[in-house]
Amino acid sequence: MNLGSLLTSAAILGGVGLTFGMLIALANRKFWVWEDPRIDGVTDLLPGANCGACGYAGCRAFAEGLIGGVIEPAGCTVMGSDDIDSVAEYLGVDAGEANRRVARLLCGGGLHVAMQRAEYRGLQTCAAATTVSGGGKGCSWGCLGLADCRDACDFDAIFMNVEGLPAVVPEKCTACNDCVVACPKDLFVLMPVEQKLIVQCKSALEGDAIEELCSVACTACGRCAQDAQPGVISMAGGLAVIDYSKNSLAGPEAIERCPTGAIVWIESAQFADVPVLAGSDIA
Repeated sequence: MNLGSLLTSAAILGGVGLTFGMLIALANRKFWVWEDPRIDGVTDLLPGANCGACGYAGCRAFAEGLIGGVIEPAGCTVMGSDDIDSVAEYLGVDAGEANRRVARLLCGGGLHVAMQRAEYRGLQTCAAATTVSGGGKGCSWGCLGLADCRDACDFDAIFMNVEGLPAVVPEKCTACNDCVVACPKDLFVLMPVEQKLIVQCKSALEGDAIEELCSVACTACGRCAQDAQPGVISMAGGLAVIDYSKNSLAGPEAIERCPTGAIVWIESAQFADVPVLAGSDIA
């Protein structure tokens, strides 16, 4: 190839590159969208957990919501009060008040009260055990205690207690929903901390049939519904069902005559003196 051909090829390639460069520059100018520079600043102040507990797909999306004024800094359940105040001060807005939620386990059937009908020896996960006739527990609705929820929690907010049940540390819980997704029995729910009345059972059996399998199961006796304020508790599908729209009427009187202790009143959002299994991170 002679020098003339090389120069011609270089000129053609250069022309093509210049043409596409100009087209890209024009497209960028036409479709460019302005982004508030504060988004990066706010994102840097956020914890970077990207847990989704705030309802947004990550911390940057949450920052965009803050800038847009559609959410308040207190909507982040991972940040402490000082960090929330820092974000509010940066944006010049009120910190706001979040409706704090925590994960609650709807099962009280630990090793000391629930009957085992078989010994499960397969893969040690709740998801795997559930596929083998629902696991080895007598109550097919009960917690299997193989800690899928604990392993899914990125905030160390769940540990296994001596009864083989997961226990939530409210101070660490961000309501990220990971435990809810991880539990194959659908035993975890996210609840506002002010909801203190909880039914720790999901069995569909009633009376002696379920009490033979678990001594703390709801037997559908109906005493809690009789003792609670009108409309707070009803009976459905073998269980006491709480109407949380009437939460302001709920009180501890509903649990006083429960023969099994299936319905509980959580007075404090904190756990104190909770026994834990050997090897737990919380001691």
